[in-house]
Amino acid sequence: MSKRLSSKYKINRRLGENLWGRPKSPVNARAYVPGQHGPTRRKKPTDYGLQLNAKQKLKGYYGNIGERQFRNLFKEAVRQRGDTSETLIGLLERRLDTVIYRMRFVPTVFAARQFVNHGHVLVNGTRVNIPSYQVQEGDVIEVRERSRQINMVFEATQSGERDVPDYMEVDYKSMKGKFLRAPGFEDVPYPVKMEPHLVVEYYSR
Repeated sequence: MSKRLSSKYKINRRLGENLWGRPKSPVNARAYVPGQHGPTRRKKPTDYGLQLNAKQKLKGYYGNIGERQFRNLFKEAVRQRGDTSETLIGLLERRLDTVIYRMRFVPTVFAARQFVNHGHVLVNGTRVNIPSYQVQEGDVIEVRERSRQINMVFEATQSGERDVPDYMEVDYKSMKGKFLRAPGFEDVPYPVKMEPHLVVEYYSR
């Protein structure tokens, strides 16, 4: 079960952006921070504030990953060759819950985490119930046969709210998809502006 359920959209108001581009986001109607005193002016952030905001936005987008887990992903990105911000995005996009969300088998990243936790997903024919599992290029991801009749799954696959990105392919008749490659930052269809370079600056202080 996701740690954030009924209050998951509060992060949108706190950050002032519709993180997942969903029509039900409260920021569409109330584009100001939560609080008992109503609309207040947002203060101009410091450099540290900008970095923190970028980190919270990226972390929140992927289902509010825990701070320790997110920091460990950053450390892994630093260890690998190449641009750290690009590598970090690649690691986030290779998470199994993210892949399930991108393939549009579920409507939200929160539902994706729960869906994987409950054992509804197969990777190369083997059940995997770890949302943070790192999918590899060429892996085949499949919704278990007995799970394909879940209403949430049917509605998500029929929805035109999101497109499947070109670094994966999906066949909704067989409810299978293939992860083709780890994407670069420019390939990821974020509905809001993400700044992974500021996340790198935040953790490199």
